[in-house]
Amino acid sequence: MIKNLLTAVFIFTLISQSFGQRKIEPDANDIAKAKKLKEKFDHKDDEVALEESLDYITFDFDSREQKVIVHHQIKEKMINMISRADIQKYCFYDGESEIEEFKILYKNNRSAGFFIKDEAYKSDDLFHNDARVKYTNVDFPLQGYRYGTEILKTYNDIKYFTKLYFNDNYPALKKVITVEIPDWLNIELKELNFEGYDIVKTTKTNAKNKSIIHTYTLKDVPAMRNASHAPGPTYVYPHLLVLAKSYTKKGETKPIFDSTQDLYNWYKSLVNSLKNDNTSIKAKVSELTNDAKTDEEKIKNIYYWVQDNIRYIAFEDGIAGFKPDEAANVFNKKYGDCKGMANLTKQMLIEAGFDARLTWIGTKHIAYDYSTPNLSVDNHMICSLFKDGEIVFLDGTEKFNAFGEYADRIQGKQVMIEDKDSFILKIVPQSGAEFNKEFFNYNLKLDNELLTGSVKKVFNGESRSSLLYYFDQLKTNKKDEFLEAYLSRGDSNRKVANITTSDLSNRETNVTLSHDITVKNAVSTFDDSIYIDLDLDEELGNYEFKERDVDYIFNSKKYLESTTTLEIPTGYKVSQLPKNIQVSSKNYDMSVSFKSENNTLIYKKLFQIKNAKIETNDFEEWNTFINQLNATYQEQIILTKN
Repeated sequence: MIKNLLTAVFIFTLISQSFGQRKIEPDANDIAKAKKLKEKFDHKDDEVALEESLDYITFDFDSREQKVIVHHQIKEKMINMISRADIQKYCFYDGESEIEEFKILYKNNRSAGFFIKDEAYKSDDLFHNDARVKYTNVDFPLQGYRYGTEILKTYNDIKYFTKLYFNDNYPALKKVITVEIPDWLNIELKELNFEGYDIVKTTKTNAKNKSIIHTYTLKDVPAMRNASHAPGPTYVYPHLLVLAKSYTKKGETKPIFDSTQDLYNWYKSLVNSLKNDNTSIKAKVSELTNDAKTDEEKIKNIYYWVQDNIRYIAFEDGIAGFKPDEAANVFNKKYGDCKGMANLTKQMLIEAGFDARLTWIGTKHIAYDYSTPNLSVDNHMICSLFKDGEIVFLDGTEKFNAFGEYADRIQGKQVMIEDKDSFILKIVPQSGAEFNKEFFNYNLKLDNELLTGSVKKVFNGESRSSLLYYFDQLKTNKKDEFLEAYLSRGDSNRKVANITTSDLSNRETNVTLSHDITVKNAVSTFDDSIYIDLDLDEELGNYEFKERDVDYIFNSKKYLESTTTLEIPTGYKVSQLPKNIQVSSKNYDMSVSFKSENNTLIYKKLFQIKNAKIETNDFEEWNTFINQLNATYQEQIILTKN
């Protein structure tokens, strides 16, 4: 009897599993839909698509904490467009938020049973942070296979809920963002980068909830690409910037970030909570300033000491992501994030008798300025020095930047400087590309089938500071090896000798590297002709943007001027030279030229990247030039006997 019963149960289970499996496996319609979507979203990286992605945002009020709470619900329908795909579905949270629901469902709305992991998020860019991530690995075994996701994330304070993107990691057939704003809450949804997108907006009143529902719908949404050297997403993708201005409860209106002043007030409240007992830094300040002959020398001594002796780390941990560390802590630990380093610089300068102030800034990665009071407007802090009617910005995180010089990543950006109960808005000065000039000079001649001669290279601006920083990071016994490898470009056919340099510890003077050079396998002879590979650097040769669909952003503006002179042997003349090439646009000026005169061949290159970027509408012209440039690099100079 028991045996028969077990057999029946087993058969029933098999039938149930088989029936359930048929319910979740793709049918003909699913497969056809997947193929159609792959035709629509044909990027090589697109394997999974969202048939529908719904964001619904609502708000509550925590009367105890006097804070506005945000509930962000996300529902998605995922479909596999290829034969098989494996993805990781995840959602981040931190000390100011929590994930209350995280579900992966089969297409029949039953739980898919994936194990949801919850762990601290680790990043190479952050020394310590409070970010956590819930995630699971999702496998799509067949084309047309579907899953649904349901995630509910709650922000415990609305100020940390800053923006909503339409683009996702996966392309979407339809994206809907709905924000239901109660009548007691004053929010502006600022629409950014909407140009060129057919985003349909509707507004309706919910009388029951005393709210207004704002709905944005966008169809055929491409995936958000993770390209290197790309503009920040705030420049590229359509999104809503959430400007939480104020709330009204019991007839009383309280500001959140209704104005830039409100944003400053919150930042300043964090600064005012610092103790900043400078006892431990007094002796060091005296040591750095006692023998200085001028105020500028005192300032430089302090600024450069912070650069050289405080290790920069990135630190995000709850309120510490916005609040500077106290100067004494940074001084004693010998490390700090940008806020801590800025505060130490400020306090040391104050101890020396100068007017120094904390300064908030968003780097070029962020598109906003302080006309939009929001916590996403800035991501960096520096120090401002007020002296003789001028303001000089000091960024201790930029190792080997000279006093009065600014990294490209903050040039032209708006800053907010503390000014007691008010604030000052200024713009960081910009430098032209020539400020970062690199000048290379080769004087070469032929010695049988060798190229020999002397080389001089001069580095200015950011090209200088980056070289000094890298050189400084090397172990003492590795520096000579680095210079030799750097100057020979790691090419065993090149031998450098008699290397001389400028003072590689002085960030205020240009870096000069001079040496002798001998190059093998660059010269060959055949009958009465000599064939020469003259270019030894081939700069920008690999900067062709074939499949890229976003702007390319350089670390800084570029200005390279290179002159190579080749002594033509007696009895020979130049019989073949590559053609001169040139191209110019608002973002770059590029030219290559050859000239033969007085038994000397002169080869010149001038490459100027004026705005530290190549835009997508430049790519066709740029790629044509790069192809011509590479052809020039490969073409040999031919000398023949007279």
